[in-house]
Amino acid sequence: GLDAERGRGTMSEVEATLQRINGHKGVLGTIIVNDEGEPIRATTICDADGTPVEDQEGTVAKYAELIPQLASMARSMVRDLDPQNNLQFLRIRSKQHEIMVHSDAEFTLIVIQNPAAAE
Repeated sequence: GLDAERGRGTMSEVEATLQRINGHKGVLGTIIVNDEGEPIRATTICDADGTPVEDQEGTVAKYAELIPQLASMARSMVRDLDPQNNLQFLRIRSKQHEIMVHSDAEFTLIVIQNPAAAE
């Protein structure tokens, strides 16, 4: 749970990083998923026009379920190509969103952006 997470000294750093990222132009939301696939932190997720999505919990749950799976597959692919290498960052761009993923052993950080604002 969240209380166990707070025991790690890194949570306040994570909190500060979240706020900083979320302040950037075009950011529609950020989600942090722990190594068990649970979303432990999320900002309000918005549509491209800045309106909060209706089903916040469902949206966060969907990203938390799907994105780490993709990051894991990408990490395996990078290692298969070169065992000395490691995935650090994954960027997915669709018509609606640009999704940036930073994944390490403990956390997956997901940043959802409006691709038009990122240019």
